[in-house]
Amino acid sequence: MEAKAIQRYVRITPSKCNQVLELIRGLSVEQADITLQFTPKLGARIVKKVLKSAVSNALQEGKVRAEDLYVKEAVVGAGPTLKRWLPRAQGRATPLLKRTSHVSVTVATRES
Repeated sequence: MEAKAIQRYVRITPSKCNQVLELIRGLSVEQADITLQFTPKLGARIVKKVLKSAVSNALQEGKVRAEDLYVKEAVVGAGPTLKRWLPRAQGRATPLLKRTSHVSVTVATRES
């Protein structure tokens, strides 16, 4: 039994979000939730929301308990980049790239 949740267009770079996702891959849902709660990064709050949504999707789909679930897959992909300009000296400008991400978390039950 699998369930998935995706949050798109999150205003965080994929590399920063991937650091948080590496912490929870393969963990049980309870362990992942505790790990995210005490991780002092912006991505932890975002990933925690997506994980909670995936668990909720799993509980609605079938007869499964939250204690039996684990994080099967946690990936982040690049979303569209917002392009802005920063004024510099002598009439020049420097591009600013504000990156976005698509965060996806899949939870599943362990096969016994």
